[in-house]
Amino acid sequence: MLLKDRVVLISNATKFTGRAATAAALGEGATVLVTDESFADADRRKAWEKEFKGSTALAEQAPAEIGAAVKARGRIDALVNNDAWPATRAPLGEAKLDEFRAAFETMVVRPFALTQHIAPLMRQRAYGRILFVSSAAPLRGIPNYSMYVSARAAANGLVSSLAKELGKDQITVNALGSNYVENPDYFPPTLLANKEAMARMTAQVPLGRLGKPQEIAATICFLVSEGAGFITGHVLPHAGGWA
Repeated sequence: MLLKDRVVLISNATKFTGRAATAAALGEGATVLVTDESFADADRRKAWEKEFKGSTALAEQAPAEIGAAVKARGRIDALVNNDAWPATRAPLGEAKLDEFRAAFETMVVRPFALTQHIAPLMRQRAYGRILFVSSAAPLRGIPNYSMYVSARAAANGLVSSLAKELGKDQITVNALGSNYVENPDYFPPTLLANKEAMARMTAQVPLGRLGKPQEIAATICFLVSEGAGFITGHVLPHAGGWA
C-alpha cells in the first residue's frame, strides 16, 4: 500500500477530485482527514464518514482552526489542496473584478493559508508532501478565461518557491495540472449527457476521452507517497496530452 500508516489531509472534499482522492487514499492504507465548507453541519459530517468509512470529517473551517485540529491529532504526512472555482467564460471587457478577486481567494489565498498552518507540523518531523490539485490551463492559456487561468497560474507559481523553501525539511511541493478530467465541478451530469458538446471537448484531447476520477486519484496518491520523495517543484500535467 502506497500510504500505509500515513496521515493525509484533503481539503474541499465534496468538490473537484475530493471524493475520488479520499477513496483512493483510504484504499492505499492512509488515515484520511477531510475538510469542506459543508462539514460545519454535523449531519453532513456523519453522512460523509458513513460513505467513506475510516475518514474523519473536520468541522473546522478557517485555515488556522484546521491546522489546530490537525495538530491535536498528533501528526500529518500529506496535504492535498483540492480547490475549485467555476471556469466561467469572461472576456476582458466583461470580466468583473469582484469575481476575479474571489477566484484568487479560493484558489490561491486560502490554500496558501492552509499550507502556512500545516507545513510547520511537517517541519517538526522533517517529512511532508504538499500537493496543489490545480490546472494545466496556465501551461497553454485559454482566450476569454483569463480570470480562471491567471488564478490557477498563481497557485502553480507557489509550487516552485515553496519547494525551494521547504526542501531542506524534506517536504516536497508539487502541483497537478489537471484538465479534461471528469469531476462534478467542471463536468456536471448535464454536460456529460450532451453528446455534441462532449465530442467537441474530447476532440481537443489527444487520448480522445476525458480522464477518469480514479486516474487522477491514483496520481494524487503517488505524488504524496514516500516513493515520490525526489519529485518537487513541478507542475505535472494530467490532461491526456492536451498540455
